[in-house]
Amino acid sequence: MNYADLFRVTLPETALEIAALVVLVVDLGFLRKAALKVRVAVAALLGVAGCGAALWALQLQGHIWFESDPDAWSTLLQTGFYVQVAQTGILILTALTLLLLIDSDFTKHVGEFVAVVLMAAVGGLLIAGAQDLLVIFVGLELLSLGLYIMTAFAKSSAKSAEAAMKYYLFGGMSAAFLLFGFSYFYGLSGTTNLTGIQDAISASGPSPMFYVAWILVVAGLGFKVAAVPFHLWAPDTYEGAPAPAAAFIASVSKVASFALLITLSWNWLMMGRPFEGSSDSVEQFLRRYYQTWPKLVLVLLVIAATSMIVGNLAALAQVSVRRLLAYSAIAHAGYILLGIAVHPVYLGQGSPLEFLANSWSPFIRGVNAVLFYILTYGLTTIGAFGVVAVVERATGSDRLDSFLGLHKRNPVLAAVLLVLFLSLAGIPPLVGFYAKFNLFAAVLGVSAGPVPFALVALAVALSVVSLYYYLQVLKRAYVMPAVDESPIKAHPVTMAVLVAIATAVVVLGCFPALLQNWIESCYR
Repeated sequence: MNYADLFRVTLPETALEIAALVVLVVDLGFLRKAALKVRVAVAALLGVAGCGAALWALQLQGHIWFESDPDAWSTLLQTGFYVQVAQTGILILTALTLLLLIDSDFTKHVGEFVAVVLMAAVGGLLIAGAQDLLVIFVGLELLSLGLYIMTAFAKSSAKSAEAAMKYYLFGGMSAAFLLFGFSYFYGLSGTTNLTGIQDAISASGPSPMFYVAWILVVAGLGFKVAAVPFHLWAPDTYEGAPAPAAAFIASVSKVASFALLITLSWNWLMMGRPFEGSSDSVEQFLRRYYQTWPKLVLVLLVIAATSMIVGNLAALAQVSVRRLLAYSAIAHAGYILLGIAVHPVYLGQGSPLEFLANSWSPFIRGVNAVLFYILTYGLTTIGAFGVVAVVERATGSDRLDSFLGLHKRNPVLAAVLLVLFLSLAGIPPLVGFYAKFNLFAAVLGVSAGPVPFALVALAVALSVVSLYYYLQVLKRAYVMPAVDESPIKAHPVTMAVLVAIATAVVVLGCFPALLQNWIESCYR
C-alpha cells in the first residue's frame, strides 16, 4: 500500500473535511453579518453538499481500492462489503440531520456546529471501515469528541451543559476501558491488526487475559451503543442535547458503532477471511476457535437481554418524549446485539470445510439483517426527533402533554409521528416490522437451540410492551383533547424532510427488497 492508495481509500473522509473547512470559511468570512436564518441555511446546504461529494467518492473508491489491492484484509481500512453499506448510511443520515438544522435557532455559531457534525461523521466513516486497533481508537475519539461538543452547543440551556458533562465523563471512562482492552490484545498478539490478532489468538489458544481484554472492549463499545449497564448517559443526553445533535447521536453514532461491532464479529467471532491451509489445520483451528466462541458471546447475549428488558420497562415510566426515545434506543440496541452475537458453532462433527461452507451463508444473512435494522432505525429516529423538535419549539416542552391535539394543530406532522412511532414499535406494513422480523428470523436461522429461541421470544414479548409507550404519545396526538388548538407551524424544508422520511418508512416496509437487494449487492 502506498500513499496514493491511502488517499483514494480515504476520499469520502477527505471530502467531508474539505466541506467542513468550506463551511467555516463561508460562514465566518462571507456571512458574518448576514441574518441567522441565512447563515443556518447556507451552512446546512454546504454540509449536505459535502455529504453528497463524499457519497460520490465512496462509490468511486470502492472500485478503485479493490482493483488495486484485492487482499485488503490486512490493511488499516477496508472498503466494500458491509463497510460500504454502513458508510453510505452514515452519510445519508448526516445529510438528513443537517437539513433538519435549517429550522433551528439554538446557536449563533452555525458554521462551527456544521463543521463539528461533518468531522464527527468523518470519525464514523473511519470506525466503519477500520481494520486496526489504532484506527478504531482514533475514529472513536474523533466521533466522541464531536458528540460531546454538539451536546453542549445550546449554551443558554442548563440541561445541555449538564448532559454534555455527564456524556463526557462517561465517555472518558469508556475510552479508558477500550484502550486497556486494546493494549491487552496487542500484548497477546504483537499486532494491532484485527486479522492478525485473530490468527495469533487462534494459533496459540485463548488465555485468561484474552477474556479480560474482550470484556474491557465490550464495556467500551457498550457505552457507544447505549447498552445496559453502560446506558446511564443516554436519557440525559437525549433530553438535554439540541434536537439535531440528539438525532445525530441516535442515528449516525449508532450506525458507526454497530458497524464496528460487525467488524469485530467478522474477525473475532467468525472467520474474517477464508482460511488457507490443509484440512487438518482447518479442523484444528475450528476446534480451538469455536470452543472459545460461547464464552465470548455469552457476554454479548447477557447485555442484549438486559438492554431489551431495562430499555422497554424504563420507557414505560417516562413523561419526556426525548427520554422515552432514549430508553427505546437502549431496547433497540439489545435487539441488534442479538443479531451480532449469535453465530454457528463447530462442534467437531462432519467435515470442517463443509462447516465453513455451510456457516458462511447464514452468518452473512445475520449481518445483512443487522445492517437493514440499523439503517432503517437510524432513518426513523431522525424523523422522530425532527417531529419532537417542531413540537418543542412551538410548546416549549417535550413532555407527553405537549402533543395533545397534534392532529388538529398540524395534521401532516401528526401523520408523520404516527408512521414513525408505529414503525419503531414494529407494526406492519411499516419498515420497523420487517426489520425486526428479518433480524429475529436470521437469529433463529443461524443457530438453532433453546437459547436463541428464548431470546427471540423475549424480544418479541418486549416489542409488544414497547407498543404501549409509543401509543401513549399517539393517544395524546389523536385521542385526547388539546389544551391549546393554535396551529403548529414548521419550516417548509423541515416538513419536506419529515414527509420524505415517513414516506420512505412506508415504502421500505411494503417493498423491503429495495433496500435488502442493495445491501446484498455490496457483497458482489
